[in-house]
Amino acid sequence: MIDYATWCSIRDGVASHLTAPQLADSLGLDVKTVRHWINRPYAPRARVPRPSKLDPFKGRIVGWLDAHPLTAQQVFLRLRDAGYEGGISIVKDYVQTIRPRRREAFLKLAFAPGEVAQVDWGEYGTIAVGNTRRRLSFFVMVLAWSRQLYVEFTLSQTMEQFLGAHINAFNALGVPRQVMVDNLRCAVIRHVRGEPVQFNPRYLDFARHYGFEPVACAPAKGNEKGRVERGVGYVKVSFLNGLDLPEFAALNPAIQVWLEGVANVRLHRETQRRPVDLWNEERAHLQSVNPRLFDVGRVISVRANRQFRVALETNHYSVPARFAGQLVTMKAYPDRVCLYHGTELIARHGRSFERHLDIEDPDHAKALVTQRRHARDAQVLKRFLALTPLAAKYHAGLLERRGNAISHIRKIVALAEIHGDDAVSRAITDALTFEAFSSEYIAHLINARTRQLPEPSPLVLMRRQDVLELELPPADLSAYPDIVGDIEQKEETEHEHD
Repeated sequence: MIDYATWCSIRDGVASHLTAPQLADSLGLDVKTVRHWINRPYAPRARVPRPSKLDPFKGRIVGWLDAHPLTAQQVFLRLRDAGYEGGISIVKDYVQTIRPRRREAFLKLAFAPGEVAQVDWGEYGTIAVGNTRRRLSFFVMVLAWSRQLYVEFTLSQTMEQFLGAHINAFNALGVPRQVMVDNLRCAVIRHVRGEPVQFNPRYLDFARHYGFEPVACAPAKGNEKGRVERGVGYVKVSFLNGLDLPEFAALNPAIQVWLEGVANVRLHRETQRRPVDLWNEERAHLQSVNPRLFDVGRVISVRANRQFRVALETNHYSVPARFAGQLVTMKAYPDRVCLYHGTELIARHGRSFERHLDIEDPDHAKALVTQRRHARDAQVLKRFLALTPLAAKYHAGLLERRGNAISHIRKIVALAEIHGDDAVSRAITDALTFEAFSSEYIAHLINARTRQLPEPSPLVLMRRQDVLELELPPADLSAYPDIVGDIEQKEETEHEHD
């Protein structure tokens, strides 16, 4: 049985066109319960109170509690001495009824313009990223006075993501005098009640660079940053709830449109003004962003393996072959991975959030490949097999019908460098159709398609006007006297018969 408030929430959700699974997820109910009450009026069953073994002792319990702040266990022990034969559970329920638990009261916090911004992480299920799924996180910053929001989606909650999101939020909102954080490991290392807060040194350096003071909430006092807590919930309910999550790359552009068109232009419940209007007033009290960028890269010392790779989150990134087996310094940024040997930048890759990928710069293996013939052949074969999914089948045909298959493969790869992968891929497809396995046939097919034929001349289907109006003189038949005489005699004979 649900209460009246829950029934009202279900009816409001139905009016907002939410489905039963969406309502069940947002209200924490079973989907069958939601479907049961979607189209039913609220009619709670009347409960007939049943006699209890505790009934004769209830007046005595009230007297004991009025005189002393006894616990339910103490009340139970006294009842047993008085002849009570029931269990302790109904005693606890009754004590809680007549002496309900006190709820903690909180003061309403007030902030000046530009004084405080509150930050926190939110999480919402997972999202597909290439060949795997990642936990979907989002960073939220809210200015405490104007309630102007900034939201950014990420695929992790590491230090580089945390600091990078701060910078983007400062560029969008401005820099407040204080930033209030929960006891996140990225910001707070140790916070014991009654002792000074031990902030993460990296976060302190970041705060000094941008000119704000970090402030940590008291342990288990999330209410102190209630504005950002409500902001996280608002993003989940208003933006993410019921959203068919697209690919990750589309989320941040979409959330910016939502911030500008919905979140920051709504009439706020407490201020009764739009956050964007209050923010325009607050901007004069916010600090400008330091034009010198803070290096947010997370520094990791790693050793390159024998295949001149370093690992980060199950992915492997290449370094030049000469650094195999050596210690290098990795700097992980939200969008890239940089690798150093001493102070020299030796490699740079785009960061991937897929899993178990091998990310290689082809230049890193060139020195090694030139030294080792077998390595060169392996690289050529790898390049050939990447031309088309049918390359493996064509390779098998070369091995079966040609004694020097690798020589043909080298020539075909060279053709791809000259004419492009698409032309060679198409030629391989046609060659398989005719079961012709040789580099010469591939070259012939490519040349046949690229050969330029002469343009045909235009075809004139109508006579020109000057040809139609041409007048010719009568033919001169004097050169044919016998023929002319025969014709004249024939004409006279035909005239006599007539």
